[in-house]
Amino acid sequence: MARNPERRAALLDAAIDVLADEGARGLTFRAVDARAGVPTGTSSNYFTDRDQLLSQVGDRIFVRLTPEPGTLDTALRPEPSRELVVELMRWTARRMAAERSCYLGLFELRLEATRRPELRDRLTEVLRGDLAFNIRLHLESGMPGDADTVRLLYFALTGLLFDHFTVPGLHDDRELDVLIETVVRRIVPED
Repeated sequence: MARNPERRAALLDAAIDVLADEGARGLTFRAVDARAGVPTGTSSNYFTDRDQLLSQVGDRIFVRLTPEPGTLDTALRPEPSRELVVELMRWTARRMAAERSCYLGLFELRLEATRRPELRDRLTEVLRGDLAFNIRLHLESGMPGDADTVRLLYFALTGLLFDHFTVPGLHDDRELDVLIETVVRRIVPED
């Protein structure tokens, strides 16, 4: 197995783009090599098989979706309130929109995981950890609501973004902001 971490990251980024543009069925070593602009066969030097590629793509997506260090601390500086939750949800939606390929790739991985138990186990582990982190952050920062509040916000934002990315024109960015505010006001208790 090749050990160049920069090349591996570039191949994984190319794989994310292939997933987003062509779906899981289009994710082949040849397609990744072509998207990355490397010689045919390069991907097979970095990944033993398609399952390993899918698993590492999932890991790479979460690396790219993770906010820069200190960003969360800055975002959580204002006094905890329902309004701050609205702003944090909008911020999250903008971050996801900025990484549209990652988010679409994650949807594709979720669908593929229904047919691949090892991928399903890995995604479950990562998503469960991410949700637990968000619950802990919400509670420790003193935001209004409880763990179920965070779960409901997660489910609502996931659904809103799924529609936003897969059915362009269903609602524009302004409407997405309004929907996010409505969701938060209905789920998060008053301060």
